[in-house]
Amino acid sequence: MTQAPARPATSPPPTTRDGRRHLGVLVIGSGFAGLGAAIRLRQDGRDDFLVIERGSEVGGTWRDNTYPGAACDVPSHLYSYSFELNPRWSRSFSPQPEIQDYLRTVAAKYDVARKHLFDTEVTQARWDATTTRWLVDTTNGEFSADVLVGAVGALAEPNLPDIKGIENFQGEIFHSARWNHDVSLRGKRVALIGTGASAIQVGPAIAGKDSSVGVAQLDVYQRTAPWVMPRHDRPYSKLESLAYRHVPGLQRVAREAIYWGRETYMIGFGYKPGILKAAQKIAERNIAKGIADPELRAKVTPDWQIGCKRILISNTWYPMLAQDNVELVTDGIAEIRENAIVSTDGTVREVDAIVVATGFHVTDSPTYERIIGADGRSLAQVWATHGQQAYRGAAVHGFPNLLFVVGPNTGLGHSSMVHMIESHLNYLSSALATMDAANLETFEVRADVQRRYNDKLQNHMKQTIWTTGGCASWYLDARGNNTTLWPTFTFVFRRQTKHFDVTAYETTTRTTQHTELLGSTS
Repeated sequence: MTQAPARPATSPPPTTRDGRRHLGVLVIGSGFAGLGAAIRLRQDGRDDFLVIERGSEVGGTWRDNTYPGAACDVPSHLYSYSFELNPRWSRSFSPQPEIQDYLRTVAAKYDVARKHLFDTEVTQARWDATTTRWLVDTTNGEFSADVLVGAVGALAEPNLPDIKGIENFQGEIFHSARWNHDVSLRGKRVALIGTGASAIQVGPAIAGKDSSVGVAQLDVYQRTAPWVMPRHDRPYSKLESLAYRHVPGLQRVAREAIYWGRETYMIGFGYKPGILKAAQKIAERNIAKGIADPELRAKVTPDWQIGCKRILISNTWYPMLAQDNVELVTDGIAEIRENAIVSTDGTVREVDAIVVATGFHVTDSPTYERIIGADGRSLAQVWATHGQQAYRGAAVHGFPNLLFVVGPNTGLGHSSMVHMIESHLNYLSSALATMDAANLETFEVRADVQRRYNDKLQNHMKQTIWTTGGCASWYLDARGNNTTLWPTFTFVFRRQTKHFDVTAYETTTRTTQHTELLGSTS
């Protein structure tokens, strides 16, 4: 695959009388969601838009997460845009470099890189009732937009642990999502804090028997043991690869089969949690296969039902934990010293480097503090008061002309987020078409509609494994509500977001004053 240019030039948009560059649509973020939004806008014949991206290129989480062993836990054929399948995946579960290369190539093919402003951070986006526009301040200029699209994604802001003395550590320390490739860990004593999805890939990659990194000692700090299923990953044969490239429809058939197979998981997650006990038996056998020591087996066996937290997949995590140069620490961390970590039982373990794999700000992203609504409050303030919620995961009362691509309650524990992203792109496309057809200036979801939608959603959530499984997870917000996941089948979400349901919104129509606010183009 060819790499797209990192920073192509884009033609300047019109300028408002206050000097802001004006756009019809401004998109924040360029991972799968933001890039997909740019492509859909171009496909709809729209050119009056810009994507603001703080990174140096497209990719989002796949650009940022370059740690050793980084790979997708969704099957390759399902982890791509439906309009741009990739017959060149090398494995059944794609490694990070291939996914990032895919996104670069898609951006180049659809000629949307020129509609990006890279290396630019949004510092504030506030709704201005006078001009009925979003006023967006960035590190690279000021903008206004008729419609603001939030496509920052849930896994964008690394979550750093608040541990006593961490600032005093004299060795190397970095988050898994900000891996420092200038630092060699070979022959060093390393601490890995966390046992989530990133950690179970990092650990074997730096300490496993087949590791090219070769740390001398790895201390793994576990707060809660995860359930880890076998990873059915394999390279595609040359014959398979040729078939996917040259047999019409073959890859789409494979994709559909994987999709519907994954949808069956929702029966256990969302309706009949009891049937997940069969999956738990498989996970227990995975532990027994990788670990012989009964004491270590007990430490890695969760005390909650499988599915309550994210189910992880790995064939190398448990064997790595059983190695002589790896220690699993289940006591909490009391403090970090200049060259050591002290656990709550008083044990001092000297380390040369610390890898923090403690996840992301999912329900409390700093981005929410920068989006200011009609009443002067930020999204973070509104959600702190009323709980994190949106209508169809896209619109929030009090924030006119704002649509999220995969906002609250759109995450998945069983299938591909790209499916949810494309569902929201349908909703965005329909919303913009409705604005044009009805000459709308503003749309704002009604408070009663949003409330009923979320009451129904949370009521359904009560019967899911994420509520009944007996665990606390990053799926939950500060109020204990699961505001992260979609609680039923993804085809239901696809149906709900097929069209923009304008009757759920308060709207205003355009006036001549709206167009007069623009000055000359520059």
